[in-house]
Amino acid sequence: MKSARAITLESASPLSVGFILLHRFTLLPFAAFVDCLRLAADEGDRSRQLRCHWTFMTPNGEPATSSCGAVITPCEALINPEKFDYIVVIGGVQDEKEKLDRRAIDYLRLAAQFGVPLVGLCTGVFALIQAGVMDGRRCCVSWYHHGDLARRFPAITPVADRLFVDDGKLITCAGGIAAADVAAHLIERHLGRAWAIKSLHIMLIDEMRRSEHPQPQPVIFEKVEDRLVRRAIDIISQHMGEAIGIEDLAKRLNTSRRNLERKFQEELGVGPQRFARDLRLRYGLWLLHYTTKSVTEIGERCGFADSAHFSRHFREAFGYPPSGVRKGTQEHVDPFFLHIASEQ
Repeated sequence: MKSARAITLESASPLSVGFILLHRFTLLPFAAFVDCLRLAADEGDRSRQLRCHWTFMTPNGEPATSSCGAVITPCEALINPEKFDYIVVIGGVQDEKEKLDRRAIDYLRLAAQFGVPLVGLCTGVFALIQAGVMDGRRCCVSWYHHGDLARRFPAITPVADRLFVDDGKLITCAGGIAAADVAAHLIERHLGRAWAIKSLHIMLIDEMRRSEHPQPQPVIFEKVEDRLVRRAIDIISQHMGEAIGIEDLAKRLNTSRRNLERKFQEELGVGPQRFARDLRLRYGLWLLHYTTKSVTEIGERCGFADSAHFSRHFREAFGYPPSGVRKGTQEHVDPFFLHIASEQ
């Protein structure tokens, strides 16, 4: 005979989520989101779909291959979107040469017409834009994909200074582990805060971060047309903790130092070395505002030889020392925006 507790669990109205796994989808946001649901669905770690139901879908019901090669199966073909409380679309590696899956895009458009809330994780936001459902809405994207989205979809205004944006029927998330925060956000809404906290704690996540929690990197918002400069900026952004030499950077890009410096001057008005240093200083400003790390730790994390070196360049860039930020003696400067042209 079932206990009263088990009967309550099984009779409760479950949170139903449909996942659309696009070609070469990113595994971490998928796993973070679905595992948060799984742990909230049942007591302990028993994984029964009691309080939460989930369905994995691909356009033809074929297995879904992730960007790292892991395969998710079984998957169902796209089913009636009205069966779900939310439909979560997870994008993958962006390759503009790959053909758009029209079936998935049409399905997202149909779900929006039915009023089913849509959640775009990681590059799943690109699919929502292509489905035409993001017009006039804020679109959260990772700082890493910000430039690509802005270049490909100039009519869309991306948001890259927070983990996710909840606009009611549309939720967009930067991806990565932040997908667990979105899942917990929805679990709290439908099942209660206790179930959301229970999931996160089992996942060894201390607490649920709210949507406005900042992403852990600064963002470059300056529009960059030159492909070589964009690639250089990508490399610089991925190596905030070290000062990459110009010769090394040029070698990675298979070009000459002279050509790289010329391209940066033409595109941004500064050389690559100055650009990289300014970007690392902006990262330091972000860390001063949003972490409790010491000035010494921040200087090291931003690739400066010592705290004196970091403090000297910081004062030259912003007009006050790093300690001024911590003491609250300076006005808040938004560290997410790096407008190179306006600073010349």
